[in-house]
Amino acid sequence: MTALDTYLNLRAFVDELVRCGLRDACTSPGSRSTPLVLSLVRDARLRATSHIDERCGGFFALGLAKASGLPVALACTSGTAAANYAPAVIEAREARVPLIVLTADRPPELRDVGAGQTIDQIKLYGSAAKWFQEVDEQPATPARIRWLRALACRAFWTALDGRPGPVHLNFALREPLVLDEPLPHGEPGGGGRPGGRPWVVRRPRTPAPDDGMLAGALAARPRAIVVAGRAERDPELGGAVAAFAERAGLPLLAEPTSGARRGPAAIAHYDALLRDPEFGAARTPALVVRLGDLPTSKPLRQWLAGLGEETLQIALDPDNAWQDPAGTATVMLDADPRAALAALPAGSPDRGWLERWAAPDSAAAAAITHALREPAEPDGDGAALSEPLVAAELGARLPAEATLVAASSMPIRDVETFFPARADPPRVLSNRGANGIDGTVSTAFGVAAAGGGPVVLLIGDVALAHDVGGLLAARRLGLELAIVLVDNGGGGIFDFLPVAREGEAFERHVATPHGLDFAHAAALYGLAYEPVATVAQLRSALASGGARLIHVRTDRGENVALHRRVWEAVRAAV
Repeated sequence: MTALDTYLNLRAFVDELVRCGLRDACTSPGSRSTPLVLSLVRDARLRATSHIDERCGGFFALGLAKASGLPVALACTSGTAAANYAPAVIEAREARVPLIVLTADRPPELRDVGAGQTIDQIKLYGSAAKWFQEVDEQPATPARIRWLRALACRAFWTALDGRPGPVHLNFALREPLVLDEPLPHGEPGGGGRPGGRPWVVRRPRTPAPDDGMLAGALAARPRAIVVAGRAERDPELGGAVAAFAERAGLPLLAEPTSGARRGPAAIAHYDALLRDPEFGAARTPALVVRLGDLPTSKPLRQWLAGLGEETLQIALDPDNAWQDPAGTATVMLDADPRAALAALPAGSPDRGWLERWAAPDSAAAAAITHALREPAEPDGDGAALSEPLVAAELGARLPAEATLVAASSMPIRDVETFFPARADPPRVLSNRGANGIDGTVSTAFGVAAAGGGPVVLLIGDVALAHDVGGLLAARRLGLELAIVLVDNGGGGIFDFLPVAREGEAFERHVATPHGLDFAHAAALYGLAYEPVATVAQLRSALASGGARLIHVRTDRGENVALHRRVWEAVRAAV
């Protein structure tokens, strides 16, 4: 077995990934991974980005795959380098994002005998990986190369088809790891299929069509609502859902990550409205049509869970992801949501039913606007910024071609609560698979690398501190990203919880104030730094270009009080 065999094998493997549709690879430095990394980098059809930190690289790939809808390859060396991919692999599994994880490993004779940088990498990611394959070293015979080409196809299509997710291939590589001679142009066996076709073409599984059950349910239960949660892979789904809800005259409760918070049927402020039990009790639907993940809103989830057996709840779930923690779904419908909704007859909408939701939503919008702005500046841009007002501004002002990446914890909740309904909303992405704050900065830079318009990250200070190394992508990769940092000196979401009453123990061990000056972080990583305090300053900072850190300082205690004033104002208004 020679280095020439290794490189011939890996060149064919990478070529086949590209033939299937791979466009991006993320690499990290190391010795054992040298053949893998060089094989990816030297294929001119791939864009290979370099990442010093494997955890950052993993989440960068996650963001890139999330935004593009295509698998992204990851390549790293052996040992804990591979272990650092685990958080991104777990998020990819839960969020249904396709990744192809390629880890280098020591050969079997160097495992469990004290060799350096060697850990057990067999099925390292457990059930988080859709599929695992150990790839040993063999001479580059025609039969071996055919097997590797088929392996590449299987990895690519497995990551993408059905319920998308990560696959893991572990390559045992022996020294020498670098070629001493040029790699020949020819390939044993003659190369891949003619015309650049993949070795194996996989026809995607088509979800079963609706057999009329949904149409029958709507005809029998016209007092229905549509609930749309995170559905990031199909950018056209949100518009299709909104069009259906408008046509059918059904209230649409759509989280911004669904892309469906648009049109006259969209009820933007359900999170605030459903905090009033009397409001929800007076609007019990006979039918709930659910699409995508369940929205983040706890009031909405609790209301859906408490509707009772008299309400039929149908979840359209082509991936069979089983999004039903409360066990209230009556039917899991394995159907393509767009096709199923488009096939439904127009019917005779009950406009009075929609108006019972729409009128309070308009009143809630006015109450929220009044509560968030200073009395002297009800409509102007000199109002002082708060956390809810930052989210509301982004929802109202970002152009349709923009993408907002919202961090978990408070940012995604404020986006859900305070984003308005728009005819042309920006795309909203968030790591809401496992719901962690891991790698949020790196995810946003990965989204920026996918292209397609400006990208804005809304993030809290703890999440930024957690992934501050991800800022290195701005300088090393030359990417533009507007980072809107809401800095309240700790984990602000915890101040809403009963644990906040626990005094010093809460402050030190749960809220975790850090005392960091993020102006220094911006300077260290080469980002422009712009502190802002008013709506006008935020708008100006968003209009500038480049990689920049837009710093909004807030107070955790006042933020809790403001949210409660908003909820009370909405309750009083409706």
